[in-house]
Amino acid sequence: MLAAVRAGGPAAGRWQRVSLRNRVTLLGALCVAGAVALISLGAFFTVRDSLYEQVDSNLMERANQAVSGPQVLGPDLQSAPAAFYAAANLKISLVLADGTEISGRGQRPPSGLQELAVAQGQIPHSLRTDEGSDTRVVALPSGQDRALVMAQSLRPTKNTLAQLSIVLVVIGGSGILLAAAAGTAVARGGLLPVQRLMAATERIARTGDLRPIPVSGDDELARLTTSFNKMLGALAESQEQQRRLVADAGHELRTPLTSLRTNLELLMASDEPGAPTLASEDRKEMLTDVRAQITELSALVGDLVELAREDAPQAVHEPVELVDVVERALSRSRRRAGDVDFDVRVQPWSMLGDATALERAVVNLLDNGAKWSPAGGTVRMELRPDTEPGFTVLEVADAGPGIEPDDRPHVFERFYRSSDARTLPGSGLGLAIVKQVAERHGGQVGVGDAPEGGALLTMRLPGRSTRSHEETQQ
Repeated sequence: MLAAVRAGGPAAGRWQRVSLRNRVTLLGALCVAGAVALISLGAFFTVRDSLYEQVDSNLMERANQAVSGPQVLGPDLQSAPAAFYAAANLKISLVLADGTEISGRGQRPPSGLQELAVAQGQIPHSLRTDEGSDTRVVALPSGQDRALVMAQSLRPTKNTLAQLSIVLVVIGGSGILLAAAAGTAVARGGLLPVQRLMAATERIARTGDLRPIPVSGDDELARLTTSFNKMLGALAESQEQQRRLVADAGHELRTPLTSLRTNLELLMASDEPGAPTLASEDRKEMLTDVRAQITELSALVGDLVELAREDAPQAVHEPVELVDVVERALSRSRRRAGDVDFDVRVQPWSMLGDATALERAVVNLLDNGAKWSPAGGTVRMELRPDTEPGFTVLEVADAGPGIEPDDRPHVFERFYRSSDARTLPGSGLGLAIVKQVAERHGGQVGVGDAPEGGALLTMRLPGRSTRSHEETQQ
């Protein structure tokens, strides 16, 4: 059966449909049955050989005693062993060299060529089993040209072996049943955590309830339950993040959509027959507001898409030169920064990651600094190795009013905007994207005060410096 299961035949399909508990019970019973069968066979053959050896030893001993014992005259006036007339459970006879056979009282033992050969002196003795009479026959020399033949029935020995086989079968069968019962109990208790896992998955599929499963013990099943609880926790956190994202996105989209709808309704109403005509300046101002609101909606939707993409688990392991990433991000930020200048100081740094996501994070940091810097101000950006080996720090400092201490723990949260930032364009998602990019690459973000008086935003990333390698090549 096991070979068919390994071969993937029809038996494999039937085996897979058997419950795990029944499989454990069945395998336990089969193992015990195999062990019991081997022990029973070994015991049976050992006892059988011992009994037969005992019969042979007893028969040879009595035959030797009969040969060396006293002699008596028989009815034919020939001497014969006294055992002829004393052994009640044995068959005894004398076989002469010419084939003549003399027996005492009782039945005559079977004799044949081997016994005749002993009488003729061709062999020293013989010991055999006569299948016809089911007896054990021994022949020993008993004087000149004759042999003593003695036979003992094997039926008592075979009866004993038959009783032994019945006892072994009964005991073995009881052991197998006991092993099956014990296997069932062990399987039921050992697979209880698996049943709890199964019940939990069915409950989650039915209700969506992500409550953890109680863990008891420290075995493999307990560790499996712990891992399953961690998966449930991650799934619950992901669902909560999605719920907050949808709720926050709905809240942020409601204001520009309401304003956009109001402006469009006013513009459409002014075109109705008999409606008051809007002044050209008012109409132009409303169209400008509509254009600005559409631009704001486009930026918000783009940030939402980017944030959703960052939420998805990704594993990008391509070599990235941060200097090239910073240069591309700086080129994009300069085109929309107006009259804000950028003071950039970078040192070569290489890492494994996603170049597109890193560029987006740097752009967001630069755009945030440009947004808060006054006209003609300067945004300072520095890329340098951190004090901890294996990490670099990207600093972006602006010359704006800075960030209040109460707002600093929340600046990297989604849709968070301080009271001062609500009058400025933006969706409140840029710095949240920076945080997610940094954490996905094994880094961190931070906020503080810049020497220039504004805010200092930092992104710490792992990697290695390539300055020495480049200087060697030069």
